[in-house]
Amino acid sequence: MEINGCRDFAKVKWRRRRRRAVRGSVRMKVKKLQRLIPGGQGLKPDRLFSRTADYILHLRLQVNVLQALSKIYTP
Repeated sequence: MEINGCRDFAKVKWRRRRRRAVRGSVRMKVKKLQRLIPGGQGLKPDRLFSRTADYILHLRLQVNVLQALSKIYTP
């Protein structure tokens, strides 16, 4: 019986470590995203994701405008 109890304890301990690692990696990714997005420092994640979506759309619009301009001005 002790062997099974040790296995259960090891599983629980492993799950706790895994949860901490996942939480830590999510926090690290949010911090990286905050550095990438202009004005993203100090935003809460929900507002940061909204700002990120707006920023992506803004960048896509810039690419479309530059592509259109390059078509106009190519010889």
